[in-house]
Amino acid sequence: MNNLDLLTAITVFVLSVLVGVEVISKVPATLHTPLMSGSNAVHGIVVIGAMLIAAESHTWPGYALAFVAMVFGAMNVVGGYAVTDRMLEMFRARPGEKKDG
Repeated sequence: MNNLDLLTAITVFVLSVLVGVEVISKVPATLHTPLMSGSNAVHGIVVIGAMLIAAESHTWPGYALAFVAMVFGAMNVVGGYAVTDRMLEMFRARPGEKKDG
């Protein structure tokens, strides 16, 4: 990986962070939970892409960039599943509670 490739990778990473923050900050709170739970597959693809970057990299900045991408992607996957589980817990019947109908 030469310096131009590294600069391009860092530029794409920084721009994607900025765009992601801007997009998510505009989502209303009522839509944030379904959006986050529905994006688990996308973040799984991000983790796989970061693994591919790590496999192709031969310099420590490339490894560092891949590590950061894997950490952020994994945090999003775990957070998405945790939020989904919490959201689904709200719809489960409590023990001893009768169903209407």
